[in-house]
Amino acid sequence: QVQLQAYGGGLVQAGRSLRLSCVASIVDFSINALGWYRQAPGKQRELVAGITSGGRTSYADSVKGRFTISRDDSENTLYLQMNSLKPEDTAVYYCNADLTTARAMGERDYGRDFWGKGTQVTVSS
Repeated sequence: QVQLQAYGGGLVQAGRSLRLSCVASIVDFSINALGWYRQAPGKQRELVAGITSGGRTSYADSVKGRFTISRDDSENTLYLQMNSLKPEDTAVYYCNADLTTARAMGERDYGRDFWGKGTQVTVSS
């Protein structure tokens, strides 16, 4: 099974940076994709960035060139480096393991979906 814990949200001024972390505890399960999602008030949850086990990445058009997804397998940690933050980046950010992200990226999944509790990112103008 998989448990996810996200960290790093907060209040930041536009133009500044934040790094989100998601620590995964994985026991007797395989993961083929990891992703960051966000949901702003009144909007649908959207995929911000995803990364496959092979290292292929995908980004929402709105964050390309500003955000970078990465992972540290030795620490079982997923990261989202967010630079040049804009007020429209304000949302609750969630990390996801496997099914949802894998399918969104056209990758094989292992039939289970895991979500971390959201962390709030607020960008002031």
